[in-house]
Amino acid sequence: MTSQTAADGSRMFKLRRYLAGRYAECVLAPLFKMLEALLQLIVPLVMAQVIDVGIAKGDGPYVLAHGAVLVAMGVFAWVVAVIAQYFSSKLAAAFGTALRDDLFRHVLSLSREDVDRIGRATLVTRITNDSQQVQDGLNMFFRLILRSPMVTFGTVVAAFIVDGVEGATLLVAVIVSMAIVLTFMRLTTERYRAIQRGLDDVLLKTSENLEGVRVLRAFRREDAERAGFAQAAGTVARRQVSTGDLSALINPLTYTAINCGLIALLWFGGFQVNVGNLTQGQLVALVSYVSQALGELLKLSNLIVLLSKASACAKRINEIFATTPSMKDGTQQAAFAPGAPAVAFENVSFAYPGAAGNALDSVSFSLEPGATLGVIGGTGSGKTTLANLVMRFYDVTAGVVRVGGSDVRTLTRRSLRRAVSLVEQGTVLFSGTVASNLRWGNSDAGEKDMAAALATAQAAGVVAGKEGGLSAGVDQFGRNFSGGQRQRLAIARTLARRPRVLVLDDASSALDFATDAALRRAIHRDCANTAVITISQRVTAVRQADQILVLDGGRQVGLGTHEELLASCPVYQEICASQLTEEEVAR
Repeated sequence: MTSQTAADGSRMFKLRRYLAGRYAECVLAPLFKMLEALLQLIVPLVMAQVIDVGIAKGDGPYVLAHGAVLVAMGVFAWVVAVIAQYFSSKLAAAFGTALRDDLFRHVLSLSREDVDRIGRATLVTRITNDSQQVQDGLNMFFRLILRSPMVTFGTVVAAFIVDGVEGATLLVAVIVSMAIVLTFMRLTTERYRAIQRGLDDVLLKTSENLEGVRVLRAFRREDAERAGFAQAAGTVARRQVSTGDLSALINPLTYTAINCGLIALLWFGGFQVNVGNLTQGQLVALVSYVSQALGELLKLSNLIVLLSKASACAKRINEIFATTPSMKDGTQQAAFAPGAPAVAFENVSFAYPGAAGNALDSVSFSLEPGATLGVIGGTGSGKTTLANLVMRFYDVTAGVVRVGGSDVRTLTRRSLRRAVSLVEQGTVLFSGTVASNLRWGNSDAGEKDMAAALATAQAAGVVAGKEGGLSAGVDQFGRNFSGGQRQRLAIARTLARRPRVLVLDDASSALDFATDAALRRAIHRDCANTAVITISQRVTAVRQADQILVLDGGRQVGLGTHEELLASCPVYQEICASQLTEEEVAR
C-alpha cells in the first residue's frame, strides 16, 4: 500500500469515534460477508466433483444430491448476504447521523470570524455532501473489506491446491491487477478533492443568486450571473469527466490482466488435461476461480474509487474539526451586580481580520439598567460593529466590553446571550408556526407571554390577521410576511425571553414612522427594567434616548442628550439638519 493510500486511510480512521457503541455491527457485518465468501469458494470444488464423479460416471443421484447442496448453499449465501447488508447499512446510517450531528454542533461553536474565514457555502457542503460520501464509503468498506480480499486470496490458494503452475499464473494476474487499482487510487484521490472544492463554488453561486434574486433582476444581471454559474458548474463538470475517464480505465485494465491470466491458465491447463495431470472438473474449477477473482477485483476497484472520494471528503471534514474556535468561552455566569452598569464600553477599539484600520476606535460609554442609549452615525461608522461586540460575536482588539459589570470574555456565551438579545435589520424567521418562532427566545413562553410580546412589538394585528393566529404557518425565512411584519415578529421573539439588555440594530427600518414611534413608546412602557440600545440612522428613533452616542468613521464624536449634542456636536447637527426641519430641530 502506498504512502498516499495509508494517509487516506488515516483520515478515515480519525472519524472512528463515531463507531463507538456499534462494535457488534462492526464485527458482524464483515464476518457475515466473510461467511458468504467461504461459501462462494466452496462452489467450484463441488462443481468439480459433479463433473469428475457424477457426470463422468453417469451417476444421476450423485449429480442431483450435489445439485441440491449447491442450491442450499446459494439460498444460505443469500440469507447471509442480506444479514451482512443489514448490519453494514445500520452501522453506516448511525455513523453518518452521529458525524453530521457532531459536525453541525462544532460549526455552531465557531465564531463569526471563523465562519467568515472558512465560508458558509463550504460548511454546508461538508455537512451534507461530504458527510454522505464518507457514510457511503463506510457502508461499502464494511461490506467488502473482508469479502473481496478473502475471495481474491482464497481463489489463489485454491488454485495452488489444484495445481501449482495454474496457481502461480493466477497469482501474477492478481498482483498486476492490484497494482493497477492502487495506482489509480493514488491518481484520483486529489482529483476528487478538487471536485468537492468546485462543488463549494457552485453552492456559493447558487445560494447568492437565490437569496439575492430580487437585486439580480433589478440590475438585469441574469445573463452575467448565468455565465458565472455556468463557468463554475463547467469547471466541476470538466473535473468530473477527466476523473471519470481516468477511473473508467480501472475496470478494462483489470479485465485485461485477469483475462490474460485466464488465457494462460487455459493454455497450460489444456496441456495438463491432455497428459492426465489435471481433470476436466479441476480445470472448470480453476476457470471458475479466475472468474471469481475477476469479479472481486472489479468490486475492489469500485471500492477503491468510492474510498478515494470518501477519504477526500473525510479530509475536508477533519479540517473543520481541526478548526478550534477563535474565541474561548468564559466560565462565569452573567450576573448584574447592584450598582453596576448594564453595558459599558471602556476605551474599546476593534478591527476586522485583514482590515486596514479599526472599525471602532476608542469608544467609551456606560448604560444603566432601565436606561436607553441611541447610537447614530453614517454608513460605515461602526454602529453594527458595536452591536456585535456587545453580543460577543467578535472579541475587542483593545479595551473592555462589560455586561452587568463583568468582562464579556469571562462570561459563558450561553448566559451572556440569555441576558443580552439582539434584533438585526435583516431579520430571519424560521419555517414552522408563529408560536414556534416566538418560543425560540423562551421555550416556556405561554400564550399570555407571547401575546404580551406581540402587543409590545406592535405585531398583535399581524398575527390576528393570519388564519390560525399563533398557529399560523411561517414559510422558510418568513417569506409569507412582509419586511415590516418580519421585523415586528423578530422583536416580539426577542421580547418573549425578557432580556436584561435589548439591542435593536436598525430593527425598525422597514416600519413607518407612526408604527416606529408606537413601538418605542411600548418598549419604554413595558420594558422599564431593560437597558435598551437603539441603533438607527433616523434621528426620530434615538432623540428621546437618555443618551445618544454619535459615531463617525468608527470614532466617538459625541455622547449626550439630544439637546446637548445639538449644541456641541457638528456631526449630529449635520444629521439633524438633513432629516429634520428647522422647526423640528428647534422643538
